[in-house]
Amino acid sequence: MKRRTFLISGAAALLGATSYGVLLSGRSDATEADAFPLQLTDAEWRKRLTRPQYAVLRDHGTEAPFTSPLNKEKREGTFHCAGCEQALYASKTKYDSGTGWPSFYEALPDAVGTREDNSLFMIRTEVHCSRCGGHLGHIFNDGPQPTGKRHCINGVAMTFHAMNG
Repeated sequence: MKRRTFLISGAAALLGATSYGVLLSGRSDATEADAFPLQLTDAEWRKRLTRPQYAVLRDHGTEAPFTSPLNKEKREGTFHCAGCEQALYASKTKYDSGTGWPSFYEALPDAVGTREDNSLFMIRTEVHCSRCGGHLGHIFNDGPQPTGKRHCINGVAMTFHAMNG
């Protein structure tokens, strides 16, 4: 094998490994620059969350589509952040987008925040819990009225509280 072929192959492998890491983590920057009302250490988050919840909420990962039981949840109630239990979405704003993730056209007032996400070689709008900063998913402009938005949310990032009575 020639040296040039070896170097080019090595560079391609490194680029592929780096891209693979970004795909798994959802974002290339693992640090949180934002200050949120609920601040925990990494060890405290790991103790509080399951591995899949940690991968999504803290490492900005994405669960596989069509795997969350919350995708089929149709009862009246409220969806909460799995990291801090803040109420995020009312069931009346949930709809079946056909994407494989729970989808909502609107969050509860002041429940979520957004920021630009430049991972995966595209620009998207990331949505996170406004209390703990946990990554929830992304917002797209292909949702139903009245907002035209699709909050595409990882089910593992939420819990569901059914309405009593």
